Amino acid sequence: MEKNIQTGKRIQSRREALGLNLGDIAREVGVAVSTIQRYEKGKIEKIKLPVIDAIAKALQVDPAWLLCETDQMTASGVDISSITNLIPLPKTYKIPLIGEIACGSPILADQNVEAILEVPEHIKADFALRCYGDSMIGAHIHDGDIVYIRQQADVENGCIAAVCIETSATLKKVYKYPNKLVLSPANPQYEPLVYTDDELLQVRILGKAVGFTSLIE
Repeated sequence: MEKNIQTGKRIQSRREALGLNLGDIAREVGVAVSTIQRYEKGKIEKIKLPVIDAIAKALQVDPAWLLCETDQMTASGVDISSITNLIPLPKTYKIPLIGEIACGSPILADQNVEAILEVPEHIKADFALRCYGDSMIGAHIHDGDIVYIRQQADVENGCIAAVCIETSATLKKVYKYPNKLVLSPANPQYEPLVYTDDELLQVRILGKAVGFTSLIE
């Protein structure tokens, strides 16, 4: 942990020397500002290799210097891939993160796409949603988590699915009955959403949840 603290101090001191704020580094690296704060405070034990490379590029320093493997701020020739507190990223592919859904548009239409995400290749998904609120905490899905969805028009009873209600997408457990659809939260503090008869026209299943990414704050 001591090395993580020293790495954090080097990130912070170099950032401040360049007159950059946390947001400047976060944008360059592609992570949240809070993540950069945790790096600087030494609260993240293992740092992914591409993240170190990205931070080093933003700070114009040698990655090995950030990791305290050398005292030379510029290129030292140290192979950082052999450093044990780094985690190589898996191979990835790109899927869209869906925001608000335009009326009548296909789910993957450009106007619905909020961002493009890199997803580990072992997760077979077509798009992703961001979870808002705490209605799915019983399924370990929390506010701000990214949930990966495999696009399909129907799911088995009890599956967690992305469901479109008018122009909003929600994550719920789906239970189907004759002329009735129940969207159940995974939190007893919330009541299920029940749709019957003509109300069913307001609802469409977008796909099955196949995984999610959660950040530890």
